[in-house]
Amino acid sequence: MSVARGWHTASVLSNGKVLVTGGLGNVYIYLNSAELYDPLTGAWAVTGNMTNSRRWHTSSLLSDGKVLVTGGYYAGGLNSAELYDLSTGIWTATGNMTNKRLYHTASVLANGKVLVTGGYGNTGYSNSAELYDPSTGIWTTTGNMSNAREYHTASVLSNGKVLVTGGAPSNSAELYDPSTGIWTTTGNMSNARQWHTASVLSNGKVLVTGGMESGYTVLNSAELYDPSTSIWTITSDMTNAREYHTASVLSNGKVLVTGGWNGNGVLNSAELYDPLTTTWTITGNMTDTREYHTASVLSDGLVLVTGGFNGASDLNSTELY
Repeated sequence: MSVARGWHTASVLSNGKVLVTGGLGNVYIYLNSAELYDPLTGAWAVTGNMTNSRRWHTSSLLSDGKVLVTGGYYAGGLNSAELYDLSTGIWTATGNMTNKRLYHTASVLANGKVLVTGGYGNTGYSNSAELYDPSTGIWTTTGNMSNAREYHTASVLSNGKVLVTGGAPSNSAELYDPSTGIWTTTGNMSNARQWHTASVLSNGKVLVTGGMESGYTVLNSAELYDPSTSIWTITSDMTNAREYHTASVLSNGKVLVTGGWNGNGVLNSAELYDPLTTTWTITGNMTDTREYHTASVLSDGLVLVTGGFNGASDLNSTELY
């Protein structure tokens, strides 16, 4: 990449390119820059700058091919949002969120709207949620979560509901129903977790991995949520404890976990979870140790890992699995 970045976002666009936005660069520079990776050439190209510098923000690919970026941090929390148009390479401001948010989540629903949940906002940890309507550019509040959360995950299930897990840290989980705007609690995870990952598998279950629990213990445990029963079951432990890592569902159904922090140092290791055998196997190490990085599954099945922090500095390097 042209710039070293950590805490940035990466979105696979409709044309197969990957848009990387913002983040924190070396010497604690907050970035408003964006760039595009072309899998056909393996080259990066600079594109239009965002209106705001941001880290700890979200980016969501909308049904019209535009990318919505929300919130984050720069000289305080942000409630602003903006849209990237691939056809022009230009960012335009859109409606502001009701609340400032960082460490929040953003999920594209089946109806095309975007659900934003929790994070650190106007008055600390938030249980609020709001919806963005791409057809109007307007945000509207929706039902509050049962628990205030940050550093949590949100997963869109095959039935259209959204599963939110953990955060700050907690073992609780709850479901959002877009048809009613109401949250309902569901089964608790076995472990309290924050900075974990959640991946929707091809069988509809959700795999949660790692993270940190109370007492600053980094976890190697993993568990599965079954939407048909609302029950969590423990599955095999990862080889390494990890937080600030990534998890990517591959075209063969396996889940690739990369990097992160194990409580003592930054990792370059990677491992694969097989839903058929419910076991983890070690795979090739990344060239660089990384945390706060991104991992994107490309249309050809390869996984692009970008940037992050290696324990000493932010990285502009990228690699393919």
